[in-house]
Amino acid sequence: MIQLNNISYEIGERHLLRELDWYIDDGSRIALVGANGSGKTTLLRIVTGQLRQTSGRINKPSGYRIGYLPQEEVSLEDNQILSIVLAGRPDVQEIATQLKEIQIALTAENNPQNQRVLITKQGELENHFKLLDGYSLQAEAKKILAGLGFDQNNFGKPLSEFSGGWRMRVYLAKLLLQKPDLLLLDEPTNHLDLPSLEWLEEYLKKFSGSIVIVSHDRTFIDKIAREIVELENGVLQHFPGKFADFEKQKEMLAEQALQQQKNVQRYKAQQQKFIDRFRYKATKAAQVQSRIKKLEKLESVELIRQFKNFSFSIKVDEPSYKDVLKFKDVSFRYDEAWIFHQLNFQISRGDKIALVGQNGAGKTTLTKLITGMLKPQQGNIKIGERVHIGYFAQHRIEELNLKNTIYQEVLETAADSHRPNIRNILGLFKFSGDDIDKKIEVLSGGEKARVSLAKIILSPVNFLIMDEPTNHLDIPSRQALENALREYDGTLLLISHDRFFLDKLVHRIFELKKQKLTEFEGNYTDYLHLRPTEDEVSFEVRKELKDKNVSRKSHDQKRKEAEARQAISRKRNEIQTRISEIEQQIEKLEMEKIHIESEMGKTETYQDAEKIIAIQARYKEINAQLKNLLAEWEKLHTEFEELMRTLQMMLDDE
Repeated sequence: MIQLNNISYEIGERHLLRELDWYIDDGSRIALVGANGSGKTTLLRIVTGQLRQTSGRINKPSGYRIGYLPQEEVSLEDNQILSIVLAGRPDVQEIATQLKEIQIALTAENNPQNQRVLITKQGELENHFKLLDGYSLQAEAKKILAGLGFDQNNFGKPLSEFSGGWRMRVYLAKLLLQKPDLLLLDEPTNHLDLPSLEWLEEYLKKFSGSIVIVSHDRTFIDKIAREIVELENGVLQHFPGKFADFEKQKEMLAEQALQQQKNVQRYKAQQQKFIDRFRYKATKAAQVQSRIKKLEKLESVELIRQFKNFSFSIKVDEPSYKDVLKFKDVSFRYDEAWIFHQLNFQISRGDKIALVGQNGAGKTTLTKLITGMLKPQQGNIKIGERVHIGYFAQHRIEELNLKNTIYQEVLETAADSHRPNIRNILGLFKFSGDDIDKKIEVLSGGEKARVSLAKIILSPVNFLIMDEPTNHLDIPSRQALENALREYDGTLLLISHDRFFLDKLVHRIFELKKQKLTEFEGNYTDYLHLRPTEDEVSFEVRKELKDKNVSRKSHDQKRKEAEARQAISRKRNEIQTRISEIEQQIEKLEMEKIHIESEMGKTETYQDAEKIIAIQARYKEINAQLKNLLAEWEKLHTEFEELMRTLQMMLDDE
């Protein structure tokens, strides 16, 4: 466990953290959320010791190990990537070196007594090496690298051959191999494609240490976190459950704060009315002064910022014809190996499609073929009549005019219908006030990406192709973009690892795999259930085998399977009911906890000894109840997921 007490941190006159307290228990699964610039990364760097707090203390056990994945690219030695990952365990590497040295010494040593000493030392080191899982370390490192998307042929390649995103994967693999007591992950999903992201989620579910993630990926948060901790105005507030639960609780607290503010304002008005009426009446002087003092002491109610406040819409000025795009027998390669071979598909007006596949499968190459940036060696690509393509990708930021201001750059290509909304939409992308007059040349990479995205959205296009559009957006901005694209009346092709974002938008999935493109109807969740899972057996072959098995089943077998499914369904319903009960209990206890914390913050509470003892006892009791309820909630969710997997397997076998 690690405990932060009264942590404060300032940058100039700005108080980023204010006497902050945070207790991270062993086995915690926490999502740290908050607006961009609220101090999340600063807080993580203080936890790691990279930054020194202005005041306060951090308490942790001796030997407590913290692993930290930052947002920005880290510096690593240019070595073979497997060697870099293994270097994350210097304790094991040191023992391995000593064992090699002893082996060499034994070969050269002729003195029996010296040999016995070396053999004894060798045995001690081998036992220690075994306890540290040294013999399986290389296999574990390879497993992690493979899970993060590296091919076995890449393990011996130098780091210099890989891009920044892949280098971050190497660093993440190094951290995971260390198995630290506390793992801090700052926007880890930015560096991963969907297959490696899904692997990481499964790995983290089994991780024995504590985890704190900073992420704008709502699906990733829900998969990993059991608690949401929000950093706002320099202090932390804790919310149990998933992200949707957090949003509901925030909305409820915001409504309560607004009502409380109205009550305070009403009370102030009543008191002020009395003061104004009797201010100069001698018989009421004492009462007037008493009420003036009460008003002076009355604290204002701070309204709670809600997470989603933005909205905008985008409409097509000129619709395209029905046929937007057609690929016929398209093949493409950079060298001898085909990236695609004989691709055939078509896209119609109004389609909203996700393009998925591992990094290297050819997603970006396909978008470049569509936009005409690349030409196929074989086949034909036909763009429909009146189709105007807008293409957003990270590399397109190089096309921005560095001498323009943000406003000028967006205005130059904006559709006439969007021009009145430019300032509002730039505000959505975190450019407000004088920011819009900044030159492009002074912006960071993330800021340039947001300008490029705003520019594409506001341009007069009817076919949007977007490659990772949400990477540099916080959750409110993602939600606003999501809502706008949901109502967008043009055609949309998306590449994104934000599954929540995809689920809300698309109705078809194009999967690129092994030079081929396979289509799936539905959103990303539907695709997860429909896609084949065994590489060695095609989807069609498995379907044929399944049909044969169904025909061979006896009436008795079918009856037993139906009974088993019914039993699982009953158990599932029981678990869902109990989960709902627990969530209601947690919500009730959290509200009581907030009330007690408010009471404990008042000076007059401590003037009543019996009251403060009772409050502190109840506070301790609530924390204990919450801990037990959260443990039961987690256990039930694990049982529920296992039941759903079992039920799905039974349905697949039918």
